[in-house]
Amino acid sequence: LPHTSTLSCISYTSFLYTIVYSRLLLYMCVYNCCSCTPYYFFFLMIRRPPRSTLSSSSAASDVYKRQYQRRVRGVSAGFSMAFARLSASISRAMPRVLAAGSRIGSRTMNTSSSKVLFAASVATTASLSVSHAAAPDWAGARAMIEEIIDNENTYNPSVDNAPGCLAGGGDIAPCLLRLAWHCAGTWDKDAQNGGSEGATMRFSPEADHGGNAGLGWARNMLEPVKAKYPEISYADLYVFAGKVAIESMGGPEIGFKPGRSDVDGPAPPAKGSVHSPDGRLPDGDKGPQHLRDIFYRMGFNDQEIVALSGAHATGRCHTDRSGFWGPWTYSPSTFSNEYYRLLLEEKWTPKKDHDGKPWNGDSNPQLESPDKKLMMLYTDMALVQDPKFKPWVEKYAANEDLFFKDFASAFQKLSELGCKSLGSSSGGSGMDTKVAAGMAVAAPLIGGLIKQVVGK
Repeated sequence: LPHTSTLSCISYTSFLYTIVYSRLLLYMCVYNCCSCTPYYFFFLMIRRPPRSTLSSSSAASDVYKRQYQRRVRGVSAGFSMAFARLSASISRAMPRVLAAGSRIGSRTMNTSSSKVLFAASVATTASLSVSHAAAPDWAGARAMIEEIIDNENTYNPSVDNAPGCLAGGGDIAPCLLRLAWHCAGTWDKDAQNGGSEGATMRFSPEADHGGNAGLGWARNMLEPVKAKYPEISYADLYVFAGKVAIESMGGPEIGFKPGRSDVDGPAPPAKGSVHSPDGRLPDGDKGPQHLRDIFYRMGFNDQEIVALSGAHATGRCHTDRSGFWGPWTYSPSTFSNEYYRLLLEEKWTPKKDHDGKPWNGDSNPQLESPDKKLMMLYTDMALVQDPKFKPWVEKYAANEDLFFKDFASAFQKLSELGCKSLGSSSGGSGMDTKVAAGMAVAAPLIGGLIKQVVGK
């Protein structure tokens, strides 16, 4: 093809790159179909447990719900691995394809305009190469976290002997959700300290705060992930694990922006903007005003308070952690709007005894269902007692999709409070920085080519 003008050069380059990208798109489609179709058809055969099962306390329904969760996690892991392989192969192939195109262009394009386009392709190649080399493997980290969640031998001890893992600490996903929540829930918009930035919970005194009792086990669970992916900060890892936990339990997709950094050690709040004092997490024996004091301090409104409280659909309290006992729902490993329905429909009375012994209602007051298998805290009951909270409880009880949407938005907001250096909403982080680094790598070549062009 002739190269007598800039227009013809651009046309030729566009034609070549169209072929390249078309081939890559075709490759992506074929790879995606081959890798993910079996998982997709298997996913179609998995039905979410009906409401009657979610609200049942029978042993058979518990087994069914756990089997359902394992199937969903297996499909999720399959999709994650398939897309991870796809992403990795495309990332590796793209620089090579563009580099080959650049070599061809350098031999066939001898005009000034050709050289400028050649320099641009080199810059693109360098940028993609730097991005591929520096980006954390979020898909790999996710697969490891899902394996930890699904492994009944994951160590999570408690004297309550709850099912779901080794040593009686209950299901793992709610534990990781609680870790992410408590890391972020210390933010104070007026004092401008706290939040997930810094992963300050790793150190005393925050690690020893009463609201964080038992979360050392959750942090220990994630150490193998950190060891394999050291480029991921603890602060990002704890928040990301909460996201994975919610989604693995059938909850909504949670937006995630990486870029948090870690502090090197403890410091008093006055000397470090990320450190926070004790007393910033909710106390379960308080009422509506306490909830507002806690959440308004972070910048949330009444609707967001009710939406975030829906996380109590999962997990349970432990007598050797919070001092309270029991799950909020019959399906503590399934994310749903069941929490709101139970708040409205069950008759909740003060707990009087536990395992045949009197319950200390003075130090740990809580409520229980008629069959004594479920619990609610007084902060939970505040949602139906307060005239501004209750309408949102009723809306979420009637519309799970609305709850999922509002919870996803509020939880992402929670996880980003106080974080000032977050990247894009993707698995990687700091893409603009990596592209700039790639441009820097290619800068000498670009400069030389431009000098040739200007010289002519």
